[in-house]
Amino acid sequence: MSPLLRRTKKKPAERVVTLVSKPGCHLCDDARAVVAAVCAETGASWEEKDITVDEELHRAYWEQIPVVLVDGEQHTFWRVDADRLRKELGT
Repeated sequence: MSPLLRRTKKKPAERVVTLVSKPGCHLCDDARAVVAAVCAETGASWEEKDITVDEELHRAYWEQIPVVLVDGEQHTFWRVDADRLRKELGT
């Protein structure tokens, strides 16, 4: 791979984790707890988006929620593994 095409590895504090969820979803509640804990530990920021109010997210992820995105790319769905998320964030 050309040096110009290599991605610069971001530090955890520069990463953004997005939890795509819906109200009343017990798996979403579990995922939220893992995402919040790992982000607090690593310094990554996180946000939550409600699939019921975003048509694009609904179309893309309805059958997979909760979905975790890291920097806009799908990382996992249904169950969030804390160790795998830490590794993705570079810690």
